[in-house]
Amino acid sequence: MPLKSWLRSKEIDLSHAKILVVDDQPVNIQAIYSSLNGSYVVLAATSGEEALDLVVKENPDLILMDVVMPGLSGLDTCRTLKLQEETSEIPVIFITGSDSPEEENDCWDSGGIDFISKPVNPMTLRNRVKSHLMLKYQKDMLLKMVYVDGLTGVFNRRYLDEHLIKHIHLAKRTQRDTSVLLIDIDFFKQFNDRYGHVEGDAILKKVAATIQNEGLKRMSDFIVRYGGEEFVVILPETDLAGAEQVAERIRQEVQLLSIEHLDSNFNVLTISIGVTGCLSQDMDSRAVVDAADKKLYQAKISGRNRVCA
Repeated sequence: MPLKSWLRSKEIDLSHAKILVVDDQPVNIQAIYSSLNGSYVVLAATSGEEALDLVVKENPDLILMDVVMPGLSGLDTCRTLKLQEETSEIPVIFITGSDSPEEENDCWDSGGIDFISKPVNPMTLRNRVKSHLMLKYQKDMLLKMVYVDGLTGVFNRRYLDEHLIKHIHLAKRTQRDTSVLLIDIDFFKQFNDRYGHVEGDAILKKVAATIQNEGLKRMSDFIVRYGGEEFVVILPETDLAGAEQVAERIRQEVQLLSIEHLDSNFNVLTISIGVTGCLSQDMDSRAVVDAADKKLYQAKISGRNRVCA
C-alpha cells in the first residue's frame, strides 16, 4: 500500500491533542474553549509572554493565536517560537479581527500556517483545527519513520548526525556546554552467543527504555541508537560534572535490572559509559563522538561497568 494511502487508512485518535489558545480577552478564550472542549485538551494563555512559558511546559500540538495583544503581540510571539528549534515546528493559526491584505501577509511572514477571522465561526474553527492536526500527525509519523530506530524506538544515527552539530554550535555560542555520553553494553557478543539473538534484541530494547525512562529527566535530553549495542545520549546545557552524575545514574539503573549474563564478570548485564563535553572539542560532531569513544575505551580497559569522564 502506498505510504499516503496507509496514513489515510490509519484510525487517528486526536482526543489527546493539546490546543493552546492565546488571547488577552478571556471571553474570546471561552468561546473557543466551548467549541473545542471535549474533542481536544484545551490550554489557555492571556499574553504572548505567558504563551512562551506554557509552550515549554506543555508542548502543544497546535496554537490558536490572537494577532493584536498588549505587550508581546501574536506576530512577535510566533516569530519567537519559530526561532527556537524546540518549538519551531508547532503550527500556529492566527485569529484576526482584520481583513486587510497587509495583516494577512504579516501572519504568513511571521510563520503562521493559517488564519481565522473574527467573529469565529465554530464550524470553521473545528474543521481548520482538525485539518491541521491531521497534517501534523501525518508529518510526525513520517519523521518518526525517518528518524527512529525500528528495533528500540529511540532516535537513530541519522537524527544524531543532523542534530548534534546544532547543539555543538549552541554550546559554542552560549558557552553553556552540551555533554555527550557514549554507552556500550558490556560483553554483548557473549550474551548473544549464550542466550540467542532474539533475547539480545529484547535486551537492546530494555536497555534503551531504561536509559530513556530512568536516566533522562529533561525534555531536551535525548538518546540515539548509535549502532549495534552502542547508544549516544545528548545532554544540552550540562557540564561534565552534571553529565557524569547522569551517566552514573544510568549505569546503576541498568545494573539494577538484574538481567542474567553468566558470561560477564558481574553475572548480570552491565554497561560502560564514556563522557565528554562539546566545548572541549573542535566544532565537529565526529570529534565530539570520538572523544567520548576514547573515554568509553578507558572505561572498558579499566574493568567495564563504570563511567569514565
